[in-house]
Amino acid sequence: MTNGLFSDLLGADAWHRLPHAVQAMHGSAPQLHATGLADVEGAGHLSARWLRHLLGLPRPGAQQVLALTIERQGTREVWTRRFSHRCMQSVLDRRAGSPLLYERLGPARLGFALHHDGDAIDWQLHSLHVFGLPLPRALRGRVLSRSGFRRGRYHFSVDVRLPLLGQLIGYQGWLEPLPDGC
Repeated sequence: MTNGLFSDLLGADAWHRLPHAVQAMHGSAPQLHATGLADVEGAGHLSARWLRHLLGLPRPGAQQVLALTIERQGTREVWTRRFSHRCMQSVLDRRAGSPLLYERLGPARLGFALHHDGDAIDWQLHSLHVFGLPLPRALRGRVLSRSGFRRGRYHFSVDVRLPLLGQLIGYQGWLEPLPDGC
């Protein structure tokens, strides 16, 4: 492993072209704490609210205070995001021989290909399993995810839209790492 999960999946050349703020968030430090703000959106109908609850996703709301803790051990990273109204936890990892980043979120496991794009990492959804069963491409919907650098800070944006449900969740904002020990 070079610098961690993300650097391995992106490759050394792409990794080193990313801004320091992006490398700091996706690096290899055993633990990282960051704080920031996020705007969260999502459809208001019952089905979307229920699915957000099942997956542990945050409730919609503007300018939510966000605290992030990343705990790393080998290729495994546990991301705990504390939004104003909800705690969301996911586990990121990779599988031997696979070029994908896998994220487990409740009963869902998403497989992403990571691509360097300017000052950012684009996460492209390649697979989705729910309760261990693969979903066909037509049922996966659309997931747009990007983490990068804007206005001097680490920025992120995620937009998830599902067939028949519409926007399950969309959140965007910024984070800044806290000094060690905070």
